[in-house]
Amino acid sequence: MARVFGRNVGLWTAGSLGLVTIGPLAVFSPSAAALCLAAAGSLGAGAAWARISRLNARCEKLSQEVDVLSQRLLKAEAAPPRPAADTTPPETLRSEVHELTVEIGLLSGIVRDLSAVIRSQDDEIAALKTREAPVAKEPPPPPEPKPEPAPPPPPPVETSWTPPVIARLPELPAVIAPPVPRPIPPRPPEPPRSPDESSILAAFDRDLLEVFLQPIVTLPQRKVVAYEALARLRVEDQPLDATQYLPTLERNGRTTELDRRMLARTGTIVRHLAKRGSDARVTYGLSPLSLFELGFLKEIGRMASDEQALAGLDIALPQASWRGLDSGQLSALSALRGRVGFCLDRPTDLRFDAREFLDYGIGQVKVPAELLLRPSMARGALSDIAVEDLAPALARARIRLVVNEVGTEADVPDLIDLNVPYAQGGAFAPARPVRGDILAALPPEPPPPPQDDPGSERRSFRSLLRRAG
Repeated sequence: MARVFGRNVGLWTAGSLGLVTIGPLAVFSPSAAALCLAAAGSLGAGAAWARISRLNARCEKLSQEVDVLSQRLLKAEAAPPRPAADTTPPETLRSEVHELTVEIGLLSGIVRDLSAVIRSQDDEIAALKTREAPVAKEPPPPPEPKPEPAPPPPPPVETSWTPPVIARLPELPAVIAPPVPRPIPPRPPEPPRSPDESSILAAFDRDLLEVFLQPIVTLPQRKVVAYEALARLRVEDQPLDATQYLPTLERNGRTTELDRRMLARTGTIVRHLAKRGSDARVTYGLSPLSLFELGFLKEIGRMASDEQALAGLDIALPQASWRGLDSGQLSALSALRGRVGFCLDRPTDLRFDAREFLDYGIGQVKVPAELLLRPSMARGALSDIAVEDLAPALARARIRLVVNEVGTEADVPDLIDLNVPYAQGGAFAPARPVRGDILAALPPEPPPPPQDDPGSERRSFRSLLRRAG
């Protein structure tokens, strides 16, 4: 009742004023009072009709949106099944179904509210039409003669009696559907057990490496301009990411061999993109331990000098590795400048120096979205300049800023406000495996270069790293 009174407070006010003004006028001039009442009724009917027209327009627009949504649902249902090699993760399907469910719930709520408002407006118009104008005051009628005694009433006939309270209950709107019982959710599957170290080493020896590519898009157009190559190791029919198997390879001194295999596969992908006429670059992150193999860095230089198509390859290193380079590593990386690109990855803070990046030959910087959008969570990671000026400052030095690990769509408008030119993450596209026919032209791995005797010194350094880990 409170909602009805609040919605019709204008009508109550107008009726009260009309009763106060037209009531006395009806005593002295009944015709003028009738005309005033008719004019007030016409104005009320006109206002109600205008409001109903607006509501009908809104309902028409809403029905168009529901039609578009239904077409999307029909298109999604009529879409052919995806091939087995391009399966969508269950998390993506759950998120899409959840978004559609939320949209349908919002639209049904809007339709329910509009139907209630239209119903109340129809009741108000019916009340205005049935309201009668006051008639002129007539003389009292003559006294009626005494009525004759009425005959006795007939015996009552038994009929079904309906309580008045039940008879006055309003009908439920047709748009309100009966509640549907929720199904019992299935039991969540048990988490897969982590493979042991022997299984990881056995899979690595069998060369069960798979290359996944995750696109890098522009903002706000979301055009794919580059890719990042990610190494996955299939152990017991389960692809493991680098955080699951890389510590095992580091403890056993196999990271250089991993980078050698991945660079060969990444070079094949770069050549394939160049043959297709694509100018998209491919980034691969080296292990920090591979920097201590100077022969491996020279091998990358020989591979890049033999293949001009590898100019589209970017080698990424963590920020801590760039800050801890010694003279030998600096000279080996300087020899690669102009042949391959360099990228700074996995930063621990935002204290970037564009001039230092240019000295190193770094043309791309990757920053996690959490570190850029919420720098207050890590107070030591704040930069000397404002966060919104970070992307323009790097752009003036011709250094591309890529924000990775963007997991939700809610972060995309904030990145656009910060003038971020490139982004990467699950919010745009997940990492997908490379087709086998592309890697079929993989050249044989070159043997490691012969070395005189520094192998013993390198093995001792690896053992020192294993003891430190």
